[in-house]
Amino acid sequence: MSAAGGVALGMVGGAIRISTPFLFVSLGECITEKSGRVNLGLEGTLVMGAMAAYGVSFLTNSPWLGVLAAGCCGLVLGALHAALCARPRVNDVAVGIALMLFGVGLAFFLGKPLIGPTAPHLPSVSLGWWSASGQVRSALQVNALFVLGLITTAAVRFMLRRTRWGLVIRTVGESADAARAMGYDIARVRLLATMAGGFLAGIGGSFLSLFYPGSWNEGLSSGQGLMAVALVIFARWDPVRCLLASLLFGGASALGPALQSVGVTSGYYLFNAAPYVLTLAIIVLTSSRDRALHGQPAELRLAR
Repeated sequence: MSAAGGVALGMVGGAIRISTPFLFVSLGECITEKSGRVNLGLEGTLVMGAMAAYGVSFLTNSPWLGVLAAGCCGLVLGALHAALCARPRVNDVAVGIALMLFGVGLAFFLGKPLIGPTAPHLPSVSLGWWSASGQVRSALQVNALFVLGLITTAAVRFMLRRTRWGLVIRTVGESADAARAMGYDIARVRLLATMAGGFLAGIGGSFLSLFYPGSWNEGLSSGQGLMAVALVIFARWDPVRCLLASLLFGGASALGPALQSVGVTSGYYLFNAAPYVLTLAIIVLTSSRDRALHGQPAELRLAR
């Protein structure tokens, strides 16, 4: 295989592999923001989910129980965020930052005994079975959570657009006064939406510790939770666009390792900055007076 082909294949594999946590966090934040609330604490939820998944997988010898535990941790943190934000004169952004620091710190404290032990990992689905090339088969080893993420994307899109619950969430996010006049409990709707968003973010964290990179350590996330929140804005609060944006960011993240695999080592750290440069460039290019707030729930524009 040529060097260019190797780089392209590496980026495709990286897009599939690295995009998974971004996908789950961005889908969770999409649901939360559709209800008119911002949760910047999903970085802490991601790390806490990774720690819980690894610990439960190690103790029970079942990675899927670890995934469930990660989701439950995210659900609890989401409920805490919603409960605090429902108080008078409490700012969503400030609470999110506080819970991000709380979640990261608590995960590092509770996870210290997990740094050494090895826990069972999540299974893979081989999409490269048709190829005789070991490189192709290795690049197309898709984690089961990525497949679940594709299903979740379709389910979230269907829920938001085609169900009564989705209509309620969008109504609350567009006009809390109108939703209140229709008899809906705004705090309850936002509580459930934030809990659902936290649950998905926690599952995204389980991918980091149970598949890639597949271990528990204190530098596991590298800000992926915060970046996924930014991806929701870039995706214009649309689940399918969240999927595409996650794949794009995953491919950009794999550029550095893909070039290194074919012997290109000069400027390695510069290539590793590609996803951040790409994100900044896309936001600048797609932001205009006409499109800057396209798709944004109206309640997010109100300072609370």
